[in-house]
Amino acid sequence: MSGGDGDRQESWISYAPDAADDVTAAARALLGARLTKGTCRAKTGIVITEVEAYGGADDPASHAFRGKTGRNASMFGPPGTLYVYRIYGMHWCANIVVGPPGSPGAVLIRGGEPVIGRETMAARRGREDHLTDGPGKVCSALGITGEDDGSSVTDGPVRVMMPEDPPELQIEATPRIGIRVGTDRKWRYIAHPTGGSSLAVT
Repeated sequence: MSGGDGDRQESWISYAPDAADDVTAAARALLGARLTKGTCRAKTGIVITEVEAYGGADDPASHAFRGKTGRNASMFGPPGTLYVYRIYGMHWCANIVVGPPGSPGAVLIRGGEPVIGRETMAARRGREDHLTDGPGKVCSALGITGEDDGSSVTDGPVRVMMPEDPPELQIEATPRIGIRVGTDRKWRYIAHPTGGSSLAVT
């Protein structure tokens, strides 16, 4: 399904989970990727436009800062693992684990542009606008829940695909949002297409 007028056509290839020990580079690399869930008529998807990077024991804002627990266990899994948690007892948030196994790092998917199943997303969100411009909104629109925690984004219900010919992006770096520590790190990344065009692709 087209994400809107003027979309460019794009070929997509499988995501190769990033095992390098650089969570910020892995976060930036996910900008412009496609995140999807579902199959056939129930499939929904976005192009990722906003992310935040979180490290491990060196990052006080990270869920993994104090070590492994039942809640954050997926962060310690292999790269490509989906780490899903709930905030405020209401909203699910989805992260993609990066880095070497056992060395936790994750990229929070903060926002994107709808490209597949917009009508389904609107029905889930109960509105037509601002469907996926926040981490909780992304999960609500795509139907990502705690049941997806621990699955792989290469062969699980939630998938990541990369553009075969990545678009040229301007990447803005800002401090992360909604945290009280680690606020000096500009680990929030927002993608802006060059020339003011949309990142939505088909």
